[in-house]
Amino acid sequence: MSQPLQRRLIDEVVDREGGYVNHSADRGGPTRYGITEAVARRHGYKGDMRELPRRLAFEIYADRYWHSLRLDQVAEIHEPLAEYLFDFGVNSGPGRAGEYLQRLLNVLNRVERDYDDIAVDGAVGPATLGALEAYHETRGRPGLHVLAHAVNGLRLAFLVELAERRESQEAFSFGWLRRVIELRDGGA
Repeated sequence: MSQPLQRRLIDEVVDREGGYVNHSADRGGPTRYGITEAVARRHGYKGDMRELPRRLAFEIYADRYWHSLRLDQVAEIHEPLAEYLFDFGVNSGPGRAGEYLQRLLNVLNRVERDYDDIAVDGAVGPATLGALEAYHETRGRPGLHVLAHAVNGLRLAFLVELAERRESQEAFSFGWLRRVIELRDGGA
């Protein structure tokens, strides 16, 4: 089930991010398909960023942003949540996306009546997936809808705080906020 979702989401992100960009205010430096030069180098790419192959960008997105968040398993529980976490990880790092999911699962467990608190370390592993399963069992699909939108709510707040801390990032604020708001055409 999640392979077609993974392919679709990665293709959409590659298309949305576009070709080569080197914006002076972008702390990521030269990018192609949204992949920064530093990330490409960590994945063994040695060439000019203008020439980064789409195939390699796809592999990087799958490895760094999909598999690291265990989105195959998340998608089995709730595809919209997997989509939101993937896009969050792409823009702000998979660790931050994982941390925000963990924070929410901890505050939604009714003071550990539904399941135990989990570590907020950004690493989505068995404990996080177990908490997500327990949350799903307790709250059902409506609860997953709330969780997915809460992830996006925290993400929006983070983006505003980022622009407040670094004025140069205001150049990107509208686009960042619009991107989050328009995910899945506004619905989970």
